[in-house]
Amino acid sequence: MRAATSPEGEVAVVVGGGSGHYPAFAGWVGPGIAHGAVCGNIFASPSASQVISVTRSADNGAGTLLLFGNYAGDCLQFGQGAKALAEEGIDARIVTISDDVASGKPDKHHERRGIAGDLIVAKVAGAAAARGDNLDQVEALAWRSDDLTRSLGIAFSGPTLPGATEPLFEVADGTYELGLGIHGEPGLSSHQLVGATEVAQRLVSGVLAEEPERGKDGYHGRVAVIVNGLGAAKYEELFVLYGDIAELLEQAGLTIVAPVVDEAVTSLDMAGVSLTVCFLDEELEELWTAPAYTPAFTRGQVDGASLSGARREVKDAAAAQITPGAESSVAQARRVTELLDLVARTCKANAESLGQLGSIARDGDHGQGMVLGATAAASAAHTALEAKVGAATLLTLAGQAWAEGAGGTSGALWGRALETIASRLSDETQTDDGDLVQAVAAGARAVAEFGGAEVGDKTMVDATEPFVQAMSEAGTDLASAFRDAAEIATQAAASTADMAARKGRAKTHGDASLGHPDPGAVSFSQIVTAISQELATRS
Repeated sequence: MRAATSPEGEVAVVVGGGSGHYPAFAGWVGPGIAHGAVCGNIFASPSASQVISVTRSADNGAGTLLLFGNYAGDCLQFGQGAKALAEEGIDARIVTISDDVASGKPDKHHERRGIAGDLIVAKVAGAAAARGDNLDQVEALAWRSDDLTRSLGIAFSGPTLPGATEPLFEVADGTYELGLGIHGEPGLSSHQLVGATEVAQRLVSGVLAEEPERGKDGYHGRVAVIVNGLGAAKYEELFVLYGDIAELLEQAGLTIVAPVVDEAVTSLDMAGVSLTVCFLDEELEELWTAPAYTPAFTRGQVDGASLSGARREVKDAAAAQITPGAESSVAQARRVTELLDLVARTCKANAESLGQLGSIARDGDHGQGMVLGATAAASAAHTALEAKVGAATLLTLAGQAWAEGAGGTSGALWGRALETIASRLSDETQTDDGDLVQAVAAGARAVAEFGGAEVGDKTMVDATEPFVQAMSEAGTDLASAFRDAAEIATQAAASTADMAARKGRAKTHGDASLGHPDPGAVSFSQIVTAISQELATRS
């Protein structure tokens, strides 16, 4: 959050995403850019509750614009947060940034990933808010700047997650990867390592391939340029590369406006660079060059009043009121807690292999995210059990904790699944086995309903939907229903090895994941298998 309050009635701009990208996103908080930043775990989106807390604190009474890269987890968590904020009376709009030309075709620009273009969109929106534009105007300018921004990156090595001993992907000696992602996703193609001039030519040609027509819609060949270091590239290297890029852009008849040669959006310790170009009209140029004062980005001189206001109050969510449940439901809550402990142990045991599986065609943080979510859920369950809550309340709190602790796509989906199961339980009575079977089926079905994926997309849904069908058709014996459904889910998860990804971060790599099952489907099958074995033992 900004340290000082902003003017009453000023549109607030909130940026966010996973950690590991500094100065994105916390480094852009200050007059002229963002009013707050929501930061999740490493390479994972923040939770909806974090989005809500930061937005409440940032809002100045004129609505808030939420800006983030177009990734599934961010879309789920920010979307859920915006919906809850609307119910509170806060107008929170969403703009998903999609500047990476390597991650999609031009006619589907808004389905692409967001990378270093985040800075340009945030700078434009923040400057528009600072000059007094209303929420409709700030939102429209953010979308316009996104529509006119293009980026392309290369990597010489993959990043290494904290505590890991190996990078998320390897780059062969004497080569570089073109079209990388900023979450440890490998590039889309490999190329022989060449000099700065040849790299500059490849990057420039990639972004200028989508240059709009000059003289139309206010664009006359003036461009904002960012040469971005991804974490391990040295400034001297960036300056050399910028010299070649600037020469190529000028040869193309373009005029560079206020260039940035710096780290803007990094990827932990990745060695690599990206080029971002925004094709400016007169208004976008005015906003791009407007004053800003943040920890990582300063331009011009901001109004002194923006720096000297009262300390801003952070508005966290009110603590939920917990009411003890009936004795029979508390007993069931105790058994649910034991199963959540089992889930946490299962995730820890498989974290490394899930991470390796995930790094093949996307980032490698799935195992880490599952551990964070499951551990948080189990911890919340134990705390709730001490308050003698019933099964419904305990599982609701566990679901919220999973979403909060993990963030990202898996956090949102597992959190929603647990809360859906909870909605079918009671704090007043013990739920019988037949109703539990249907409650679990409803929870698994929520994964597809909430996440929007379908069978065949190579996601967790490829395991959850066969599991749902088996549970829905089972009888009233919980142990046997889980046994049969878990076996089907395990087979379905294994069959995803024959699929090409059509959803999530892996979709940009097409057939690269062939021969390897989806990590989300695998982790789901591991968890339900562990539960089925425990239930069989108890029976």
